[in-house]
Amino acid sequence: MESESRTIMNDAPQEGENPRLPAILYLVPTPIGNLEDITLRALRILNSVDRILAEDTRHTARLLGHHGIATPMSPFHEHNAQSRIGPALADLAAGRSLALVSDAGSPGISDPGAPLVRAVVDAGYRVEALPGATALIPALTASGLDARRFAFEGFPPRKSGQLRAFFADLAQEPRTLILYESPRRLADTLNIAAQELGADRPACVARELTKLYETLHRGTLGELAEQFTAEAPRGEIVLVIAGADVEAARQALDPEQVVRELLESGLSVKEAAKEAAKQTGRRKSEMYDVAVKLKG
Repeated sequence: MESESRTIMNDAPQEGENPRLPAILYLVPTPIGNLEDITLRALRILNSVDRILAEDTRHTARLLGHHGIATPMSPFHEHNAQSRIGPALADLAAGRSLALVSDAGSPGISDPGAPLVRAVVDAGYRVEALPGATALIPALTASGLDARRFAFEGFPPRKSGQLRAFFADLAQEPRTLILYESPRRLADTLNIAAQELGADRPACVARELTKLYETLHRGTLGELAEQFTAEAPRGEIVLVIAGADVEAARQALDPEQVVRELLESGLSVKEAAKEAAKQTGRRKSEMYDVAVKLKG
C-alpha cells in the first residue's frame, strides 16, 4: 500500500505546476447534473491535456467555463466518431494527450466512445479511465433493491416487438436489472416489462438524479406503468428492476407437466429426466420415475 500511495501522490503536480501529460487517452467522467460532482483529478486532467474530445462541445464548454478551464476541444459524437478516430490516433502518435468526455457520466457507456477506446488500445497506446460520476450506481443504491449482483442493459430496443423479446429473454435473470430510458418511451417500456416480467415485480424509476428536481418512484412494474402512462415524466431516466426469484419460479412449476412437454418434444426418458431436474430443481431420479410413468 505504501508504494501505491507514493505513486498516487507523485501523479499530482506541485502547487502552481501544469506539467505536460504523456500521450494517453484519458476517459474523464463528467457530472450527470450537479456541477460539483467532478473530482479534483478530473479537473486537473481536463486542464492539462492537449485536447478534449467532447460529445457536445457547447455542453462541455459550460462545465469547463464553470471551472476556468480553457483547453481546446473537438467534437466526438455518434455522427462523426469514425472520421475522428484517425486524427485522434495521429495526435497520440505525435505525443499529444487527449481526454474523452461525454455529455454526462463516464465516457464509453451508452455513448460513441467505445470504438475510439478499442482503436487506441489496438494501436498500442495507453488508455486511462478515471473513476467518477455515473447515473446507474446512484439509481441502484437508492432504489432499495438488491445491489449485490446487477446487470446493466443500457438503452432497451425502441420497437415494441424487439422490446418484448428483450424482456422475455431477461424474465429469468436473477440479478437486478438497470436500464436507461427516454421519458417519452418510459410508459411503453414499463407496460411491456410488466407483461413479460410480471406486474408484481418490484422496480424503481429514478429521474433527474443529482439535479434540483430529482425524484425516485418505487413500486411494482404494474403500479409504475399505470403512474407514468397517466402522467409522462420529464428528464433523464434510470429504470431499476428487481431480478427474478428463480427458486420461487421453480417451485411453482408442475414437474409432471414439465416432463410431459419434454417427452412430447422428442427427448428420451433419460434426457427428459435430466432436463426436468435442471428446470425444476428436483432430483433427477425423481424426474426419471415421472418420465417412466408417463412413457409407459
